[in-house]
Amino acid sequence: MTTVEPASVVIEPARPEDAGPILTVQRAAYVTEAQLYGDPFISPLTESLAQVRTAIDGDGVVLVARLGERVVGSVRGLINGRTAQIGRLVVAPDEQGKGVATRLMDALEADLAADCDEYALFTGHLSESNLRLYRRRGYTETRREHIGGALTFVHLRKKSTGGVR
Repeated sequence: MTTVEPASVVIEPARPEDAGPILTVQRAAYVTEAQLYGDPFISPLTESLAQVRTAIDGDGVVLVARLGERVVGSVRGLINGRTAQIGRLVVAPDEQGKGVATRLMDALEADLAADCDEYALFTGHLSESNLRLYRRRGYTETRREHIGGALTFVHLRKKSTGGVR
């Protein structure tokens, strides 16, 4: 088996033709989350191709991680007031644990920094690897929101270093 170093992964803005590959990676990445919470209908798994295209064409930022021509990860950000809402951080299962998520977050935070005072995101309370990643990046828990069934969202925030008014 060949191990690919994260440095060979390129982070760049998503293109319209990336919608299908993004959705494929998103569904593959969120299957374990759905199993963890016993809910096959979580929104990342039910999102349509048209909705992903709308996100790419919309007002926010959608970044992809490419390994050659293959999309192996993605993340989205949207400015709301002076807060950057971050969501849909996904990495293909075979590329997880190689620094791709960190590189995607680095790039997204840098891209949004000048337009925000803080970053906000959420993840499920049982998603320990996500929580570890966000806490390592300086995010702190602000509240918990019980969604239903076994799912509780953990909301986290972090100050932006570039949000100068």
